[in-house]
Amino acid sequence: MLNANYMRSRLASHYKILYTNKNGMCAHEFILDAREFKESAGIEAIDIAKRLQDFGFHAPTMSWPVPNTLMIEPTESESLRELDRFCDALIAIRKEIKAIESGEVPRTNNILTNAPHPMVDLLRGDWDRPYTREQAAYPLPWLRVKKFWPSVARLDDSYGDLNLFCTCDPVQEEEGAL
Repeated sequence: MLNANYMRSRLASHYKILYTNKNGMCAHEFILDAREFKESAGIEAIDIAKRLQDFGFHAPTMSWPVPNTLMIEPTESESLRELDRFCDALIAIRKEIKAIESGEVPRTNNILTNAPHPMVDLLRGDWDRPYTREQAAYPLPWLRVKKFWPSVARLDDSYGDLNLFCTCDPVQEEEGAL
C-alpha cells in the first residue's frame, strides 16, 4: 500500500486518479484515467501502454475495471528508484500528451501513436516522422545507460485478437507423437 500511495501522490498532479478514499488514498493499486485524452489529444490508454515500452516498462493492466484506464499495482519489493523511474516515465508521457493537446504536435503520426519504437525502426534509412529518432528511443536521460528495447513495433491489437494463428506444429502431428 505504501508504494501504491507513493506513486499515486507523484502522479496525481499529472493524471486523474480514480477510486481514492475520502483522504485521497488508495489501497494496493490505483487507476490512472486516460479517458479525457481521447477527445483532447486522440490518445488512449493503449497509446500510453505502448509508449511505456520505449521506457523499458511492461504495460500495466489496461481498461479494467474501467475502459481506457491503466491500473497501477506496484509490488512492495520494488525499490524507490524503480518506482521513481516508472513515475518519471508516466510524467514524461503526460508531457507528450500535452504537446498534442496544445497543437504543438499532430494528433496523428506522433510519438505516442507510433509507439513502441524498436531498434529496427530507428535504424532504417528513411525516417518520415515529425519527431527525432532520439526522442523516440531516449525520452529520458537514464535510457542511454539502461535501455530495454521493444522487439516489435505497433501491432493492430484488434486484428490480432480476432485473427489468431498458431506457429506450432499441426495438432495431427502432435497426436502422433504421443
